[in-house]
Amino acid sequence: MRILITAPYHQKGQDLLAEKFGEVIYKPWKANSRAHDEDELMELILAHQAEAIIIEHDHVTAKVIHANPGLQFIGVCRGTPSNVSLVAAKANGIPVFFTPARNAQAVAELFIATVIDLLRNTLAGISWLEAGNWKEDAHTSYLQFKGNELAGRTIGMVGFGAVGQRIANLVENFPCPIRFYDPYLKDDTGKYQQCTLEEVFSESDIVSIHLPVNESTIGMIDQSLLSLMKPGAIFVNTARASVVNRDDLLEALENKRIRGAVLDVFDHEPPDEKDYRMIKLPQVLATPHIAGATYEVEDHHVEILNRQLITWLEQKDDNSIANNH
Repeated sequence: MRILITAPYHQKGQDLLAEKFGEVIYKPWKANSRAHDEDELMELILAHQAEAIIIEHDHVTAKVIHANPGLQFIGVCRGTPSNVSLVAAKANGIPVFFTPARNAQAVAELFIATVIDLLRNTLAGISWLEAGNWKEDAHTSYLQFKGNELAGRTIGMVGFGAVGQRIANLVENFPCPIRFYDPYLKDDTGKYQQCTLEEVFSESDIVSIHLPVNESTIGMIDQSLLSLMKPGAIFVNTARASVVNRDDLLEALENKRIRGAVLDVFDHEPPDEKDYRMIKLPQVLATPHIAGATYEVEDHHVEILNRQLITWLEQKDDNSIANNH
């Protein structure tokens, strides 16, 4: 089998696939400085007579799939295969594999770093120092930038998948009480308290969003929930901007109904004027969609996807042997 890989994939991972499947053709999208569009991807598949593909940000549209109905599988090095037409893949009997939790550690670490920065007024203190404002009084900065500790603050998760659970595991010993809302998580987690969505917003000191984008979540976080937050609470979104009503969040921040926000995602990327109104607020710590941007994430997605593909291949071979007997 010839596998075309356009996702970042280290050599050891490529070698393992070559050993198990056959030939690997490596054409990473980064060399193109952007993801391949559907026509470019189709040209690559045709040029290399690929029988399977592993992508990251490339657009595997219905057009790509219908032009290549014989693909053995599509691997997606992302937490969700949102850039793949799953309907077309299913119609053509093509299995789609993806890499949930590949960036869980990265997002969890940035959550801790940015929330602590906001609580401790770190960035404001750095700006003050760099501007040469430290005069003879040694106590000015001590008084002006005195902040709060993360320890003891209740953290509420909206969505409690891989990322939310990784954050909980890292911060529980600060210690931080953990509450979460997740309608899809039926089993009791034991040490973490499951509660209603309204309780998460009204009883947490930090509300962190970890929702996927679907019909039920778009605009789900709105004024009715934001108005429940404590005046001293912090809102964190490292998931997707579209699950939050931007106007309602902007109103809450501009009118200082909550202490502040940590935002890594925005309605428009690059941001538009209204996004920048929020980004530039002094009580907002904004980062340019980098919560999952670590070199280690690429190592994680190789390990996760290779494990899935090898298991699939072994099961396929076992079924083939069984059918021949």
